[in-house]
Amino acid sequence: MGFGIVSVCQGLVQNYSGLLATRFFLGLFETGMFPGCFYLLGMWYRRSEAQKRYSLFFSSTSLAGAFGGLLASAIGKMDGVAGYHGWRWIFILEGCLTVVVAFIFFFTFPSFPEQALWLQEDERNYVKARLQADQGRSAAERKVGFRDALTVMKDYRVWLGGLMYFGLIVPAYGYAFFAPQIIKTYNYDAIQTQLHSVPPWAVSFCFSLIIAAFSDWFRHRAAFAIVPLCLSITGFGILLSVHNNTNLQYGALFLVVMGTYGAMPIIVCWFNMNLGGHHRRSIGTAWQVGFGNIGGIIATYAFLDTDAPYYRKGYAISIAFTALSGCASVAYLAALMIENRRRAKSVRNVGLSEYEKTELGDLNPEFKYML
Repeated sequence: MGFGIVSVCQGLVQNYSGLLATRFFLGLFETGMFPGCFYLLGMWYRRSEAQKRYSLFFSSTSLAGAFGGLLASAIGKMDGVAGYHGWRWIFILEGCLTVVVAFIFFFTFPSFPEQALWLQEDERNYVKARLQADQGRSAAERKVGFRDALTVMKDYRVWLGGLMYFGLIVPAYGYAFFAPQIIKTYNYDAIQTQLHSVPPWAVSFCFSLIIAAFSDWFRHRAAFAIVPLCLSITGFGILLSVHNNTNLQYGALFLVVMGTYGAMPIIVCWFNMNLGGHHRRSIGTAWQVGFGNIGGIIATYAFLDTDAPYYRKGYAISIAFTALSGCASVAYLAALMIENRRRAKSVRNVGLSEYEKTELGDLNPEFKYML
């Protein structure tokens, strides 16, 4: 709701200082949204069925990008209504919708299965039991403290999870921020530019859901993260080297969006669902998304007006960070394989109490990582 209110205010600002203030509070209210949503999704579904849900949620970004272009072209025609420019109406109307939705969700969305009033008691127990069999006891009632954060951050796999997401944020945000600028260089007017920004997002949405379904079907994550990364690098490679074939360049945008936004939910789900226990997952999720979003600062300066129309620096930066994400993903996969083999050879029943298993989370010898 705070995010929606600030969005409305952003459409009402009258000077640069007001814009800076609204942007600050927009970031402040957005901070917990993505990691919070991913964390809550992980507390409801088993690892083998979570990817479709993660990708559906995450791919709403792609769908929003598609509808955003249509909405922007439509709302932009309100230019002059009530004395406001069209760009102001975009923030005002979308902010109002966000406030309404947030108000409804506050009263209808429970955090954990045991809090769901629309489930019967036996249904709540069933959901809780099936999750515990797959991931161990979540201990949602457990308080999380600063010492827990220090303990979680000592695990090098947590740092790899952050790098996987960080590497993809740069090309993802870079495209999201500058897609209209890039498409405009293909000699389209303002309305055509907005409309041509829709198809890549729409195709990316379908692609993300398809590979998510296959990922859950095979109960495997790594390959479904790395292959889309290769698609993204291919797309950026074409954009970096081809400057005289508009159709090919526009087609490369599809590869970029499909690859980047197809891999991101896989990487987030893969990492988050391999964190056992409520405390380790909440901290790890916040770390991955929070650290990864630093890449948005880099993305802001990747596609400069001085580099138009070829944007060689921007495409080269995007390739480099996508490769970083790929390398971190391979390293994370290797770390999980080594740990799973070590645990398979060691004694699993070491006499730990349920409390001790809960405190260990995925460090519990009985926990097996999903590859």
